[in-house]
Amino acid sequence: MYDVSGFGDISPTTLADLLGREQVMDIGIRPLWPSKQRVAGPAFTVRCPPGDNLMLHAAIHRAEPGSVIVVEAGDVDYALAGGNVCAVAQRRGIAAFVMDGVIRDLAEVREMGFPVFARGVIPVPGTKKAVTPLNEPVRCGGVTVRAGDIVVADEEGVVVTPAAVREQVLLDARAKAAKEAAETLDAWEAAHRARIDKILADNGAAAG
Repeated sequence: MYDVSGFGDISPTTLADLLGREQVMDIGIRPLWPSKQRVAGPAFTVRCPPGDNLMLHAAIHRAEPGSVIVVEAGDVDYALAGGNVCAVAQRRGIAAFVMDGVIRDLAEVREMGFPVFARGVIPVPGTKKAVTPLNEPVRCGGVTVRAGDIVVADEEGVVVTPAAVREQVLLDARAKAAKEAAETLDAWEAAHRARIDKILADNGAAAG
């Protein structure tokens, strides 16, 4: 597995500015409890049909430590995972679950501090029957995610950097963050006002 540690220092907002809307999961994929923790890691992808969670339960034993397990689920009527599954994933070094679905045993998972980004919680467990390939492309939160893509997630949202461009995106993100850190609020305000006033003037509105 390649080193993705640098992405842990990059905000999803910075990545979103560079990558665009199509690489940002929709607002339904959220952390299930308030936390300032940021997770970053290569995607290990899983597809679960409606009502079934077999392959997520298989994935926790197959994904490498540091992976973010990304799940495309078929519904939000049955839980993909519960407390024990999250505990085993945490013990094996999995960085987080990001799932277009729901979990259960939220209090247990919150107490152990295992990061889960999902659509919500339901107490009904899924079944374990459907075998599907692991590490195939999936759709999660409206984003196509491939094995090895870099997933960065925190309270701001979830952004996916395609593996093929990860090095350039990381360089660009670091440069952007450094530039923003060096800019004072006064300088930002002046540049911002000038830009807004120009847009207004170009469209025939008074700058005021």
